[in-house]
Amino acid sequence: MKIRLLFVLFLASSLSAFAQGFMMPTVTGPSKAEKFSFAADESTQMEQLRSNSMLQWFRQNRQAMAALDELDHRPVYHFTSPEKQLNDPNGLCFWNGRWHLFYQAYPTADPRVHWGHAVSDDMYNWKDLPLALYPDEERSCFSGATTVADGRVVAVYNGMGVGNMFATASDPLLLNWDKVGYIAPSIANDGLSYSLFDPCVWKNGDFYYALSGGAIPAGPAGTRLCNGYLFRSRDLKTWEYVHPFIQDDWFSAVGDDGGCPYFLPIGKDGKYMLLHFSHRRGAKYLIGNYDTREQVFHVTGGAQINEGPARPGGTHAPSAFPLPDGSGEVVALYNVKPLEIIPGTNVECFTLPQVLSLDGQDNLLIRPFDGYQTFRKGRKALSDIVVPANKEVQLKGISGDAMELDLQFDVDTPNFEIKVLADPKQREYTALTFYRDAGMVSLRGGNSWRMILDHTHGSLSEKFVPRTPEIADFACAKDEPLKVKIFIDKSIVEVFVNDKAWVMLRTYPILKESTGVFVKAFGNGTVVRSAEAWQMGGIDYSIQ
Repeated sequence: MKIRLLFVLFLASSLSAFAQGFMMPTVTGPSKAEKFSFAADESTQMEQLRSNSMLQWFRQNRQAMAALDELDHRPVYHFTSPEKQLNDPNGLCFWNGRWHLFYQAYPTADPRVHWGHAVSDDMYNWKDLPLALYPDEERSCFSGATTVADGRVVAVYNGMGVGNMFATASDPLLLNWDKVGYIAPSIANDGLSYSLFDPCVWKNGDFYYALSGGAIPAGPAGTRLCNGYLFRSRDLKTWEYVHPFIQDDWFSAVGDDGGCPYFLPIGKDGKYMLLHFSHRRGAKYLIGNYDTREQVFHVTGGAQINEGPARPGGTHAPSAFPLPDGSGEVVALYNVKPLEIIPGTNVECFTLPQVLSLDGQDNLLIRPFDGYQTFRKGRKALSDIVVPANKEVQLKGISGDAMELDLQFDVDTPNFEIKVLADPKQREYTALTFYRDAGMVSLRGGNSWRMILDHTHGSLSEKFVPRTPEIADFACAKDEPLKVKIFIDKSIVEVFVNDKAWVMLRTYPILKESTGVFVKAFGNGTVVRSAEAWQMGGIDYSIQ
C-alpha cells in the first residue's frame, strides 16, 4: 500500500511538473519552490533539517522513483537527483570539514533551473539538502562554480536574462545564500562582444577573477576557438572586463566552446589546469602557466578526458575543486547523460569522484577518489585464471549489477576483452576491449594501449539505440601489469586502468540474468593473476 501511494504521489507530481514545464515555458519572477531561512549554528541547522518539508518530499520522491523503475536501471551508488531531471554538477567545494555538491535541479514546484545541494563527509555518502539558489530576477540559475575565500564560499552562475551572478554563504552547512552582484552583457573594450556563459571564479591578490566560458574568432578562416573572457572585482559587486584569458592554445579544436570551466592549480610545480567541456567533443583539459601579472593562461598541454559524445549515455559537464590536503591534486566528477528506454526511470547521474594529478611530463593521471570502499558488502576472490588463446572464460562466482570488479593481468598479456552485465548465452553484454601496441601513445621501453568500451550489445530492448564506443589511450612501463577497476551500477559501467585512463558509458540490459563476467584473449593466451569482486550498497540520502 505504501509503495502504491508513493507511486501515485510521484505520478501526480510528474504530471504537475509536465504541465508547468511545457504549458508555461516562459515562467518568470521569483521561484515558486518553497524557500527556508536557517539558523547560523550547525546544531540548530541539523534540527531544522530533520523536520524540513522539502527533505521529507525528497525522501518520498526517491522511494517513488525507485518503485517506478521496474527494470532496475536506477544507479544506487552514483549520485542521482531527488526530483526527476539532473543536469550539470556545479560548485563542488570543501567547506567546514565537508564536501558540498551543487547541481542543476528542476523542482516540481517550479520547472526552471535552480541549484540543488548535497553534502558529504567522504564524497560518496551524499545527504540531500534544500535547494541552494533560486531564480528571482533571473529566469534560471544555470551552470557555475565556487571558490572559498575571505572566510566564505563564493558562487558564480549564469543567471539567464541578467548575466553572470554572484552569491555568498558562510554558515556551517551553506544553507543561507545572499546574492551580491552580477556581470551584465556588454561590448568589451577590445571590440569583442564577450559571451556570458558558464563561469568560474577565484581570488588572486586583491581581486576576485571570473572567467566566462566561450570562444573567439581566432581560428583558421575566422572560425571560433575555445577561450574565456576574464573579469575582475574587488568586492564581487562592481566588475570590469579585462581580456580573453587563454593564450598559446594548440590543443583545442575548432568549435570547442569552453563550457563549464574550472581554473585550478594542479601539482606542486606551479602548473594550472583549465578543466572544461566542449559541446562538440566532450570533457577536456588544458595544462599551463598562470601569469598573474598579465592575467593570462599560457597553455603548454592538454587533451580529451573522454573521446565519445556526451549524448546519449556519455560524459557531460564537470565540476572540480582542489583537495584540501596540500597534495596539489584535484577532485572532479561529471554529469552522465541517460539513454532512456522507459521515460522517467533511467535518470541522469554523476560519475564517481576522481582524483586528477600530473605525471612528470604534465600528462593527466586519473584514479577513483578513495572512499568507494564504504559501499562494499561482500567479497569474492579468484586467482591465476588461465584464459587460453581465442577462448572465452567465465569468472565463476563473480556476477552482479551493482559491483566493483578489480582484475590484474600479466605484463605480457595480448589483446583481450572483458564482458560485463552478460547473460549466460551472451544475448546481452557490454564489452571492454584492450588493444596492445595501438600506436596512439608512445612510451620508450614500454607498451601503448587503446581501451574501448562498447555497449552495442548491451540491451535487447527494442527502444535501445547504441551509440559510438568510448575510447581512451594510455601507456604503461614494460614491467607494469594491467590493473583494471570496473564499477558496475545498474545502467553504468565506469572503468579506471592503472590510474592512467578512464572511460564510462550507460547500458541497459533487460534480462535479469545479465550479470555475468567473461574474459577472452586474442592471438595468445593470458592469465588473470587476480580477480576481486564486491557487491555494492547504495547511498542513503536522508539526514538522520
